[in-house]
Amino acid sequence: LFSSISTPASALRFVIVTGMSGAGRRTACHTLEDLGWYVVDNLPPQLLPELAQIARDRDFARVAVGIDVRTRSAFQQIPAAFDALGRDGVVPQILFLDADDAAIVRRQESVRRPLPLQGEGGLLDGAERERQLLATLRASADLVIDTSNLNVHQLSDRVKHVFGSHDDPDIQFTVMSFGFKNGVPIDADMVFDVRFLPNPHWVPDLRPQTGLSQAVSNYVLGHAEAGEFLDHATELLAVVKPGYVREGKRLATVAIGCTGGKHRSTAMAVELARRLRAVGIASQVLHRDLGKE
Repeated sequence: LFSSISTPASALRFVIVTGMSGAGRRTACHTLEDLGWYVVDNLPPQLLPELAQIARDRDFARVAVGIDVRTRSAFQQIPAAFDALGRDGVVPQILFLDADDAAIVRRQESVRRPLPLQGEGGLLDGAERERQLLATLRASADLVIDTSNLNVHQLSDRVKHVFGSHDDPDIQFTVMSFGFKNGVPIDADMVFDVRFLPNPHWVPDLRPQTGLSQAVSNYVLGHAEAGEFLDHATELLAVVKPGYVREGKRLATVAIGCTGGKHRSTAMAVELARRLRAVGIASQVLHRDLGKE
């Protein structure tokens, strides 16, 4: 699909979609295509500058390129390709899809396909070779999404959250609520713990509700410590933002956790995102564990 938005060459948004085999790269690419991005899959890295030039000549506003380990030795060409893009005024963003070994093995076994670098070894051998090859790319990614516990619909929703808007802010924060009992999100750039706040779970009338309800939100935000925390968190992110922009980071995830991800973290994430928007910082909210028992 072609983007319906025509913008100057300098406004071209160029995203590299990569990551572990079995982590959902194809799902992410299909979602971007549905959102109106021009998507090319499995392109050799050395052709990235040519694709960017074609995109600008044809006034494509948003281009996504799927790259994975099937290109093998061509991965060595990525730094040079990124340098060439930079000289042409195109700053690529990197979306990296990751998953733990158990999830990758489960998914590959279900489709009965070997991993690209598996060779004569087992699935875990192939996964380890991929992690080594992708380590540098993952470290420089603008956004890492851990898909270990996501189904295809949840991954698609996450991609829509980040890339669905036609706005193009200098940086966008995703404020994610989560529950520590379900694990700390490994794709977060910052993690805050709000378990120091009184827990609505122990208030019978509030227990069945979530942090999205006005009653729970009032209860959580009504404590002085909540306001102090939000003041400091907003100030901290305002300080961090220019540095992220200067380093070329366009997407950042701030995770706020409580015990289960139902009450405190949900209410605090919504309020933090609201405060960020109030001071001119683009932000959106994602509730990772809301609805889980």
